[in-house]
Amino acid sequence: MIGRFKATLCLLTISAASIPAAIVYAGTDSAEQSAFREAVQFGFTGEAIQGGVMIGDAPAGTRSLSFDGRLVPMDEDGKFIIAFNRDAGQAAQLIATLENGETVRKFFNVSPRKWKIEHVALNRRARTASAAFKKRRAPELAQINAARQMETDSDGWRQAFIWPIKGRVSGMFGNQRIFNGTPGSYHTGIDIAAPTGTYYVAPADGVVTLAATRPFSLEGNLLMIDHGMGLNSAFLHSSKILVKPGQVVKRGEPIGRIGSTGSATGPHLHWSMKWKQARIDPILLTGPMD
Repeated sequence: MIGRFKATLCLLTISAASIPAAIVYAGTDSAEQSAFREAVQFGFTGEAIQGGVMIGDAPAGTRSLSFDGRLVPMDEDGKFIIAFNRDAGQAAQLIATLENGETVRKFFNVSPRKWKIEHVALNRRARTASAAFKKRRAPELAQINAARQMETDSDGWRQAFIWPIKGRVSGMFGNQRIFNGTPGSYHTGIDIAAPTGTYYVAPADGVVTLAATRPFSLEGNLLMIDHGMGLNSAFLHSSKILVKPGQVVKRGEPIGRIGSTGSATGPHLHWSMKWKQARIDPILLTGPMD
């Protein structure tokens, strides 16, 4: 199971109108009523927090799931994954539609994070990308977007994730600079400094969806892996990629070597993760580095 979170069973409040009249009554639950209540529970592992991930068990008889209006895939046993973007709002809603057409709703109060925000008393000079850069960048972005759209049957999303490499963490997820009141882009992953050529491994099982054959403009030698159910990892700045598109990789298997290709000031691994459109914090899946 992903991360080191304590499993929490989340009970739902269901309107009386949605419960069969035969079992709506006051007093001690009958065996039938208790069984019904158990059947319409969501179960979760994880925490509703900005940048966080939760693994869920859908209520029995769930036909479909939607999370803030978007469909969520389920496994055959009713397990699924949801995640909260770095800038997720304070509330989110998950809806299960049952086979009988009724709905079960779960509301989340999303905990905010205190991001490291650095205010810089400088005016950042506006930059206009050259025509040559735009021409080169367009197909790179197309490859990245196509890789994120790929759906595989990997069940790596169910696993406890491990660090792809151990070393000095030189950049944290969510950090951001504000230049004279104008926010810059926040840091989308975790940076781990290590000597050039050091091996890094797959943090969980997955399928390779992109392995750059030449350095991208910003990401350098870019490797992307799908862990299933819309959860994917990207590894930037590699000196060498050891796997190929379509290859199945196992947790702990070497997949690349540290480098400083692309937009990098020194050798390090930038590891970023997304679930669908939500950018998430890898440390919430791995736990702190030992």
